[in-house]
Amino acid sequence: MADAIFPERLRAARDRRQLSQSQLAERAGLPASSISHFESAARKPSFDNLSRLASALNVSTDYLLGRVDHMDSIGAAERIHRHLENLSERDIELANEFLEMLKRRGDSAGS
Repeated sequence: MADAIFPERLRAARDRRQLSQSQLAERAGLPASSISHFESAARKPSFDNLSRLASALNVSTDYLLGRVDHMDSIGAAERIHRHLENLSERDIELANEFLEMLKRRGDSAGS
């Protein structure tokens, strides 16, 4: 059943963004026929094409793959990872310390 999720999610995201298959293809830098093939489950996208589609639709690859249920929700790790390359080593250390502090706070709240 997991194979059926991607075509459904791709179509749902494209419809929600009010894009035609051609418009999505242009945004993602893919041939229009590829979008049709992906939505009909005739072909599966490569990792690179999956990433292009997610970016063009402003959704996570996790949504397209059925790992999260909401189109507009981006996993915390993905949000952090998007900004990681822009941080200095010291900022990364601070971020790690902050995450550890939040984890400890959560652990103690659950006790």
